Amino acid sequence: MYLGGFDGSFLIVGRLIDPNILKHIERAKQAVALYTDLEGQRSGFVLTFAMIYAIVALMILVASVWVGLTFSNNLTVPIGNLIAAAEKVREGNLDTRVLSNQAEDEIGRLSRTFNLMTGDLQRQQQELLSTNSQLDERTRFIEAVLGGVTAGVIGLDSEGVINLPNRSASAFFAEQFDDLRGKSISVVMPEISEFVEEAKARPLRPIEKHIPYVQANGIQRTLLLRTVAELGDDFEIIGFVVTFDDITELVSAQRKAAWSDVARRIAHEIKNPLTPIQLSAERLKRKYLKEIDSDKKTFELCIDTIIRHVTDIGTMVNEFSSFARMPVPRMKDTDLNKLAREAIFLQDSAHPEIKFITKLPDEEIILSCDPEQINRALTNLLLNAAESIEGKLEENPSLREEGGASIICLMVSVIDDRVTLTIQDTGKGLPSGDREKLTEPYVTNRIKGTGLGLAIVKKIMEDHGGHLVLEDNMDQTGNVIGAQVNLVFQEQV
Repeated sequence: MYLGGFDGSFLIVGRLIDPNILKHIERAKQAVALYTDLEGQRSGFVLTFAMIYAIVALMILVASVWVGLTFSNNLTVPIGNLIAAAEKVREGNLDTRVLSNQAEDEIGRLSRTFNLMTGDLQRQQQELLSTNSQLDERTRFIEAVLGGVTAGVIGLDSEGVINLPNRSASAFFAEQFDDLRGKSISVVMPEISEFVEEAKARPLRPIEKHIPYVQANGIQRTLLLRTVAELGDDFEIIGFVVTFDDITELVSAQRKAAWSDVARRIAHEIKNPLTPIQLSAERLKRKYLKEIDSDKKTFELCIDTIIRHVTDIGTMVNEFSSFARMPVPRMKDTDLNKLAREAIFLQDSAHPEIKFITKLPDEEIILSCDPEQINRALTNLLLNAAESIEGKLEENPSLREEGGASIICLMVSVIDDRVTLTIQDTGKGLPSGDREKLTEPYVTNRIKGTGLGLAIVKKIMEDHGGHLVLEDNMDQTGNVIGAQVNLVFQEQV
């Protein structure tokens, strides 16, 4: 210790210390030194431990993410597979299957259920395709059968909508096969609607009737109609089957056959007494006309009336006989132009008040036909045309005074090897309806007509493999000015 009162003097005091204390002091110094050293390294330790904590936390995070991804993959991959498989099934691929594990969790059960479902759908699709194939084969078979049937057949649903017409029905209505599908029968053929309603009221009884039907071209036909209701298992109406036959020609043939028989009997019963009646009347006129002094004109008038009417009856009987016994045509190559000129020449001489026009090809038209029968057909048609013009002038005398055109035109044309002979007139024309009946026996619209002219012409054309067509004769503005009759032959030589 420094002693201030004494310059440069120090007091040194000593005492013996226990060695243990010294050791404790030394250890304390070492501890202090160690603490000081550790205190200096504290920030490093903090940083080290922080890094260790960060690394451990990152490892835990990575492990957690990996575990989460693994779990999510185990959950989403099967669901994704299900979605992809469902999309393929939606596109129509029923062979698709989901690769499922044997786990008993919900995803595994869902995958197995999905596979069972697609398997059932595939089997049902195959059964459905097989059934549809059989139905298509049956439908094609039915359509093939119906296509070969001459009768028109129409299948209707319960509402009267067409779902299955055959080719004969399409041809009859002049519409395409598929165009008829989906149309209501009341629109296509209103005449059938009432019979469909009758079939609804009496589904267990077929409906069969004859009906007249006017086609789009104005030709009237006679149809034999049959309507049958199609019933389901519970006797509910699920549709109708309508069949119809065009029996116009059959009815016409039956009428012709009946009239031919009547004509033969009439000709036989009437023709025999006509000749003696006429001869007796002529003899009375020759023998007693000079001997009668009083009322000679009345006697002569009565005798002439008897002779005239007997002649008319004889003409009618001859028509009956001709219609009843049409001879078999004797075919030979004939120039149709020559027949036309001869027929026009005869009628031109008999009807000078009518202007006859011929439009014939320059070259010969050679046709295999019976010239006598064709000449008879032309004569009948030209006579009808002339009488039609005369009837029109009688009904309208002003036309005669005004010098109205009285024209009969005879034309011959060849189109696609088909020869058509056309006669046009400016007479009264044809009735607007029931024109087909004009070709039936004893149907006429003329007062003095026998109704056999067109019937004979039609029979001649049928024997020659052709047909008769009745039309209106129209001017350039579309107005009807008379009648037009076409004789259409199949082909020329």
